[in-house]
Amino acid sequence: MSTIVSYFKKQPPGRLITLGFAAVILIGSGLLMLPISVKPGAEVAYIDALFTSTSAVCVTGLIAIDVYDHFTVFGQAVVAALIQIGGLGVTSVGVGLILAAGRRVSIKGRLLVKEALNVDTFQGMVRLVKSVLLLTLCFEGAGAVLSFLSFIQDYPPLRALWISVFHSIAAFNNSGFDILGGLRNLIPYQTDVLLNLTTCGLIIFGGIGFLVMLDMGRSRFSFRKMTLHTKVVLTTTAVLLITGTLLLKATEDMSWLGAFFHSVSARTAGFSTYPIGDLTNAGLFTLTVLMFIGASPGSTGGGIKTTTFFSLMQEVRSVFTKQRPGAFHRTLPAETLSKASVIALLSLLVVFCGTFFLCVLEPSCTFLQLLFEVVSAFGTVGLSTGITPDLCVASKLIIIFTMFIGRLGAFTLLSIWINRPESGAHYTEESITIG
Repeated sequence: MSTIVSYFKKQPPGRLITLGFAAVILIGSGLLMLPISVKPGAEVAYIDALFTSTSAVCVTGLIAIDVYDHFTVFGQAVVAALIQIGGLGVTSVGVGLILAAGRRVSIKGRLLVKEALNVDTFQGMVRLVKSVLLLTLCFEGAGAVLSFLSFIQDYPPLRALWISVFHSIAAFNNSGFDILGGLRNLIPYQTDVLLNLTTCGLIIFGGIGFLVMLDMGRSRFSFRKMTLHTKVVLTTTAVLLITGTLLLKATEDMSWLGAFFHSVSARTAGFSTYPIGDLTNAGLFTLTVLMFIGASPGSTGGGIKTTTFFSLMQEVRSVFTKQRPGAFHRTLPAETLSKASVIALLSLLVVFCGTFFLCVLEPSCTFLQLLFEVVSAFGTVGLSTGITPDLCVASKLIIIFTMFIGRLGAFTLLSIWINRPESGAHYTEESITIG
């Protein structure tokens, strides 16, 4: 036992976080296979339990089997717990439990939190975790109360309360799970303005990141006093939401509420009020782009992140204007631009590989359906054209692996396993022709 503990203590934070997520997924899949988790008469294969557990921990929402139709209240509670752990992060939840027990958080624990929340400073980690947990409780509590006002109209009080709590957890953690049954998602509430706007609010705040929310509070919502990171996140988020809404309204037979809802949901949440399989190719392509960009750093969502997309756009702008990349009277460091390019390239590589293998394994599906499925998995979104339950075992394993990469990030996974020291030797520079 001491040898195992010593081994884990020597591992870098990124690798421990990866192993932590993998362990939670495996434990979750085991819990979902217990007789107490499965409804009488329902059949749950292990691959489907593993798929559901991975989708929950990676806050995706893709489902091979309907959660309500196959799992008991206990099983649904397991899924909700996995979503919460996945959204907050294994380390944040672990540190929260340590604080609740009245124990001190070690230096290693603080380092893990720093890595998990993607913050630059090492100071105030415990205070940051407390703030994150408090924000989560406040938003999910408010979301459950507002959602209850809609669900109580169609369900008995206790059932409506449980649906509201589950929905609030799933929405704030940007996971498109539901327990309404019949693979319907939120289609029955297509015209419910309160539930639509409540869900959108939870998704947006969960997707902009805890650091942004805390900075907004510190600056008292004064845009001028906010950090560059917060300004970039809020501006990029607003532009993507407006652009997505306009494009979906122009290409689909949707109400303005429906177009706005799906523009928000495609940013890593995965809820739908219209059948995604009925959308046009233009609508599916619009959602695919939004899913690939995703949410913001330090949030409960996935994708390449809004800041990465913003940095790439600024780099493109600088080529034409001959000005240094930057915004809001600030210049972006070369290291930031380089990292954004690497993240985008690695993410495209993951999507290309996943789509290629699915094309080989699922010849009956169209290319756009398979691309949409892979991007949804990588962006930890959860939207689907309806092909997920019919995928073969090998295809489900590819989607599982893609969701795992999407939650942790391709750049993070690559950097923790490839750790070569920098060489002191440098070769002579020579340019090559580009473009």
